[in-house]
Amino acid sequence: MSSIEKKSRRTYTHIAIWTLILSVFWLLLSGIYNPLMIGFGVASIFVVLLVLRRMEDVDKKRQQVGTGLRLIRYIPWLIAQIVKSSIQVTKLIWGSPSKVSPTLAKINISHVPASKRVLYANSITLTPGTLCVDLKDDELTIHALQKSSITELEEGYMEHKITGIWGKSE
Repeated sequence: MSSIEKKSRRTYTHIAIWTLILSVFWLLLSGIYNPLMIGFGVASIFVVLLVLRRMEDVDKKRQQVGTGLRLIRYIPWLIAQIVKSSIQVTKLIWGSPSKVSPTLAKINISHVPASKRVLYANSITLTPGTLCVDLKDDELTIHALQKSSITELEEGYMEHKITGIWGKSE
């Protein structure tokens, strides 16, 4: 059997497994088994399978899922950042409106590996008071409730933490 045939067989097996999983899951959650609802289920599963197939076509390179020690170091740090930011945003909202200084800024992220940029942008977005609006090449567009939040990001603490935990190499 050639490598192309093996790859094709793996793809069909993968799709068959997902079809079975999604069908059983949909049937268990639906609980309604009339022809219209089953038709909707088949259509929705078909759409999900198309998206899944498209994702496999676009992303031929296997991505390593970061688990283990890295995740154990990252999650508590991120939770601490979320709690700290939540307290800061709560004080801002309950405090004087003059302390709120909404800011939109672009931050250079050329030092963050391309494979870690989405993680970095999501980490920024998860911390209250900041929102990553756009990720384009070596630049993030960030909205913050206070200018000081942008300054902190420009100083690179979060960037150094992400690259320190997840690595600087591609």
